[in-house]
Order: sequence, then C-alpha cells, then structure tokens
Amino acid sequence: MGLNLLKSRSIVFDLETTGLYPRRGCRVIEIGAIALEEGRPGREFHSLLSPPVIVPAKVTNIHHITEEMLKGAPQPDEVIPAFKDFIGTATLIAHNAKFDMAFLRAEFGRLGLGLTNHSRCTMEMSRNLYPQLPNHRLETVARHVLGQIPEDCQLHRALDDARLTAKIWMKMVKR
Repeated sequence: MGLNLLKSRSIVFDLETTGLYPRRGCRVIEIGAIALEEGRPGREFHSLLSPPVIVPAKVTNIHHITEEMLKGAPQPDEVIPAFKDFIGTATLIAHNAKFDMAFLRAEFGRLGLGLTNHSRCTMEMSRNLYPQLPNHRLETVARHVLGQIPEDCQLHRALDDARLTAKIWMKMVKR
C-alpha cells in the first residue's frame, strides 16, 4: 500500500487562517505546499494572502502573521487560482485535512472554482499508527516519527508546516 501512495503525484499543504470557522467569515492568510513526485519533494508553492478581514490578536499569537506582514500581499483572487493550477488533480495531504480542506473549499467557492481533489490526513493516519501518543498535533507526531523537529522549522507557518507534514507522511507511508 505505502509504495503506491508514494508513486503518485501528491501535494502536501498547510494553511494559516484568521480563525477556526470558514463559514463564519474566517479566511486563509497563508498557503504553503510542496509537491511530492515519486515520493520525493519537488516544487513548492508559498504565498501570504491579504483578504478583507482583520487578523485577531489571539490568532496572530499562534502563527505570528501580523496585519503589517499582510500589507501589500496579493489578494485571494490572485493566489487561489495560482494554487489551483499548482495542485492540478493531485491528491492533497494535510495534517488535520478536514480543517484545511474546509478552508480551501470556502476560498475556491468564493471565486466560483471547484475543488474535486481527493485528500489524505496525516493526523488521522497517526491516530491509527500511534494510538499511544498523548495527542496528535503536528509537532507531537513529528517528534515521534522523525525524532525531532528540524531546527530551521518555524511551526505554525504554512510552508514549514507543509514541509514537516511531507516528512512525516513519507515516513508513515513507508511503515
């Protein structure tokens, strides 16, 4: 099973948002993604987005993305179509895919774009493989699977989280 998953093209991605609920107006403010081709990391996609909403301070405390950082960032109607082109029809992989896919669907929907890609969830996979873990947050799973989090990884930033998710995905699939 694992080798087949590594042979197909997939996109590991992560989003940073203004909150938890896309149906209540929360928006995507950062996308990070890495393509996996034949089980190897390839091209990357990264962008901040500047939607017409405020980033609450309690959310900024998590991902450290400030209003100042978003000034001059491209609008969602520029970034989302480019991301759609990047992902194509590839399987999408995320840690807590249900959350990230809900936000992607909301952003795609605002622009009248469809999202039919299949998705896989490393958090669900880790729950099945490592039920003994105290929780299945990305950093917990990464420490368990990889031994440590790479020093150059800034948790809760989209591209670094996508890269970290790709590493744990490749290890778990080979298991």
